[in-house]
Amino acid sequence: MKISSILAGVSGEYFVAAELSRRGYICSVTLKNTKGIDILVCNEDSTKTLGIQVKTNQINKREWILNEKSEKMSDANIVYVFVNLISQEKLPEFYIVPSNVVAKYTSTNHKKWLDTKGKKGQQHNDSTMRKFKDIEQIYLNRWDLLDL
Repeated sequence: MKISSILAGVSGEYFVAAELSRRGYICSVTLKNTKGIDILVCNEDSTKTLGIQVKTNQINKREWILNEKSEKMSDANIVYVFVNLISQEKLPEFYIVPSNVVAKYTSTNHKKWLDTKGKKGQQHNDSTMRKFKDIEQIYLNRWDLLDL
């Protein structure tokens, strides 16, 4: 059963917060007025803090929709956690990716897409939509990349 995109996003944030807590981190889901950060997380002695941007899908593919801001969000203190809500019967997958990797990936792949002809040979029109993919599962469960 597919749920609304809003509920999928909220559940992704809470799944990430639960997993962070289970791993011994202190975390807080932010209010929606915090741009670019869905969860604040720190180590147990509060000596290092990160902002986490959560993106959730429910298509059981290793790809997520972003916007053009992702090309510019490259900060050592911001990490993406991409959540794949496989099904209601299975726990989600987590892909932990540094923001500089996401920025480079989305920028490079968007330029490639613009340079590629469409199905009917037409030039693609520019769009604010971007995609991040991890088909090879390089970042699956890479919680070590948080470096907390």
